[in-house]
Amino acid sequence: MSEEETLREEYSVSSEDLVRKIKEIIREGNVTKIIVKNERGESLLEIPVTVGILGILATPWITTLGIIAAVMSKCRIVVERKR
Repeated sequence: MSEEETLREEYSVSSEDLVRKIKEIIREGNVTKIIVKNERGESLLEIPVTVGILGILATPWITTLGIIAAVMSKCRIVVERKR
């Protein structure tokens, strides 16, 4: 049996692009977790990406992302993907 390897990608985005970039990452697929961090590298939000997140469960996450974007100038997005 082979274990699936987890890849981590990191993006720096302005607060204006935060929600757009998260939606784009989710649409790409193969994502297991998205972590939003502030400029100091502190985690602000961890989103487990499952099939349900694409449906009605996405609304609270998008609202929270909007609030984060309103108070931050820059954010870092860490994306975990299964290979």
